[in-house]
Amino acid sequence: MKLNLKRPLAFFDLETTGVNVGSDRIVEIAILKAMPDGTEEIKTLRVNPEMPIPLQSSLIHGIYDEHIAQERTFKEVAQELADFIGDADLAGYNSNRFDIPVLLEEFLKAGIDFDMTDRKFVDVQNIFHQMEQRTLRAAYKFYCDKDIVNAHSAEADITATYHVLLAQIERYKDADFEDKQGNISKPVQNDVEALHTFTNMNKPVDFAGRMVFNEEGQETFNFGKHKGKTVEQVFDIEPSYYAWMKQGDFPLYTKKKLEEIWVRWNKKKEQNKAPKPSVAPKTPVAPRPNFINSNPQPAAKKDKPAAEVTNDMLEQLKMKFGK
Repeated sequence: MKLNLKRPLAFFDLETTGVNVGSDRIVEIAILKAMPDGTEEIKTLRVNPEMPIPLQSSLIHGIYDEHIAQERTFKEVAQELADFIGDADLAGYNSNRFDIPVLLEEFLKAGIDFDMTDRKFVDVQNIFHQMEQRTLRAAYKFYCDKDIVNAHSAEADITATYHVLLAQIERYKDADFEDKQGNISKPVQNDVEALHTFTNMNKPVDFAGRMVFNEEGQETFNFGKHKGKTVEQVFDIEPSYYAWMKQGDFPLYTKKKLEEIWVRWNKKKEQNKAPKPSVAPKTPVAPRPNFINSNPQPAAKKDKPAAEVTNDMLEQLKMKFGK
């Protein structure tokens, strides 16, 4: 099937140092430009992001610092990319929320006025999510091939949920799943612990997802300017962040978990400040005499008492000096 195009449609995908649109950088960009005549052009470039690539990101896309050390920076390739895209419309997967904003940030940093006026944007993910809706009604129809009677009543919904889970276990019991690190497993099993692990892959601390556990099991912020930092690290550098969150419009359970971490952090601080137990001073010991001396000094002579002056002594002095 050929796309019905009035002008080129540029499908593009980015690999980046992270997921923060404002601060993370592109390390690879691939563009497939579909032309109105049915032909295609492809351009793929790796880019030096001028910052270290976090290991967590490298494990996902396989690009490490040494792979891009000698590549050009985005500023050096920006005009080449802008010329290649030309006046094409843009398409991608989750491109409206991530790829397009990141690309525009990079063009602006490079001083390129990439004109977005009159361009069309096609996000394939949105088509998928809207046509294959992730509602309970859609799940019940897909897995059980039934319609919910009295939908949105609590009893009807919970009964449908129960039967959907039974159908999922049956459908996926031998199905492979590949995670972002390339590990393959069969996670949907008739076992609550296995299902718990699979359905909590993001490891939320507070269920609202404001905080998640990292690979080391540490509570980490999952939003805002401190995203990716552990909660205790943020308390170390900006303790006022705790008060801002406690007073902010966050879920009560998020605040509860935050307070638990705050209390634990303060206890650690107090323990580190606690004075060490005093030790009784040792009784001073007189220094031992040094019997070995490479350059011994002669002992000082004691002065003898002066001899008493006699008449004989006076007579001798007179004879010596002629007096």
